[in-house]
Amino acid sequence: MDSYLIQVNGRGDHAPVLDVHLKSTGNTIPPGKVKGRKPRWAVRASEMSKKTFNPVRAIVDSMKVEPNPKKAMISLSLGDPTVFGNLPTNDEVTQAMKEVLDSGQHNGYAPSVGYQSCREAVAAYYNCPEAPLKAQDVILTSGCSQAIELALAVLANPGQNILVPRPGFSLYKTLALSMGIEVKLYNLLPEKAWEIDLEHLESLVDEKTACLIVNNPSNPCGSVFSKSHLQEILAVASRQCVPILADEIYGDMVFADCKYEPIATLSTNVPILSCGGLAKRWLVPGWRMGWILIHDRRDIFGNEIRDGLVRLSQRILGPCTIVQGALERILNRTPPEFYHNTLSILKSNADLCYAALSAIPGLQPVRPAGAMYLMVEIEMEHFPEFENDVEFTERLISEQSVFCLPATCFEYPNFFRVVITVPEEMILEACSRIQEFCEMHYQGVEGAQDLECDK
Repeated sequence: MDSYLIQVNGRGDHAPVLDVHLKSTGNTIPPGKVKGRKPRWAVRASEMSKKTFNPVRAIVDSMKVEPNPKKAMISLSLGDPTVFGNLPTNDEVTQAMKEVLDSGQHNGYAPSVGYQSCREAVAAYYNCPEAPLKAQDVILTSGCSQAIELALAVLANPGQNILVPRPGFSLYKTLALSMGIEVKLYNLLPEKAWEIDLEHLESLVDEKTACLIVNNPSNPCGSVFSKSHLQEILAVASRQCVPILADEIYGDMVFADCKYEPIATLSTNVPILSCGGLAKRWLVPGWRMGWILIHDRRDIFGNEIRDGLVRLSQRILGPCTIVQGALERILNRTPPEFYHNTLSILKSNADLCYAALSAIPGLQPVRPAGAMYLMVEIEMEHFPEFENDVEFTERLISEQSVFCLPATCFEYPNFFRVVITVPEEMILEACSRIQEFCEMHYQGVEGAQDLECDK
């Protein structure tokens, strides 16, 4: 029988070292041998990695097309407002970061859920009588995407299902499937400014439904739900006793003729995990600062969900401490004009794009009310040489060097998404090229029927 002797050695300034000595009475296994096992290499990717699938990357990476070398590429595909440099963040935001960096006081680990002072700052920023918040209701995360991941992970088990908008942000499905969670897609209605088909939504709920994802304002639609529609959504969640994961990263990024209502301000009984962050409103997506706001005034989540979020946050030990150090100043000292100027540019671009695309035969844009996107329907019967939106957008790249995301990426074929954060002159040039492309390929109903017969 083997016995173990453990000795602690401590010398001077060095930390104690555990020495483990093995005493054996025989029957030892030679080094490198494991009883009953023949050594061989068998390294395989995990099941979780095999289940992880990003439809945007899968579709875009498979688009083997070259842009027209005679025309400069205009990319309207990436939801990153920093790409072209026309939407810089505010000086107060960058100065806050510089001062924190120079101080040298935020270079170590913070609590995994974030510094207490930062959680207090976020709670104070979003606190209101209709949806009160305290520091313990805030979990800081590495961007809004991690906030969504933690919220899903704490609410749903493998084998359960979640309700996801169609069209909707592809990351919801990517995260859920990697965790073994089923995705049920509920429809949004373009003819109603992308409101939820409530009857369809409620029909999907069953005993295995873990949560309902509500994305408002919307990516990819650029829609903003009215107060009355949000109340209708809450009524469904209340009747079915389904908690809500609210993706509100574009909160307050709405145009002047519209009003954003955080969904938690309209309900006292539906428990809500609201996910947000600095990325879009403050135009710093690469800084990776997000948060979860826990709204649970009936104590339905109780300690279990809160404790679960704390434990899950410990997997990566929290978000960047430098950004945390600057967070209170960013929230409280960014001037209102900065937000107004950003929204003014986005609204102007949205109006220009909507007007230009509305005038093109075969296209039907849906007017956005916020966020950074516009969805456009392709009347495929007038473009019979293309099988679908993916082929349409591929040819748009190869002929006109304009890159829009096919809405198949968002589970919504025969549309495409336009990002409206690019400079105005690029928006106008892109729309002009799209018009030229459509005029080249558009077929009237009779011409389209003739082409189908020729096939």
